Amino acid sequence: MSTSVKVMLSYDYCHFEIVKGTDQELTNEQINSMRKDVQRLADEAVRQYKVAKERSLKLTSYEKKNFDRRVQEIQEKPENLRTIEETAMLKQYNDAEWQKQFEEYGYEDEDERQW
Repeated sequence: MSTSVKVMLSYDYCHFEIVKGTDQELTNEQINSMRKDVQRLADEAVRQYKVAKERSLKLTSYEKKNFDRRVQEIQEKPENLRTIEETAMLKQYNDAEWQKQFEEYGYEDEDERQW
């Protein structure tokens, strides 16, 4: 009998999935211990994502050009091969692009219209 444990977390519209398994027969206590290990790994992935995203916010213009080039490389990679840092960089880039579009559209004008 095989046993596997999967933990899925969503944070900041990113999804982190950790799976751990074994072919050994385990007790419920051992399975629960394995689940806790997997949860710790998922929590660590989120922590690393937060650090990487925060780091990407503090870029100089030279670093921004390199960041844009790096994002382009990441976008060409299959999603399942991206590192946590790459996922955070891509999320930061997409958030910034969305914010630019939001600001360009001018939603605040709609609220000020006289009907």
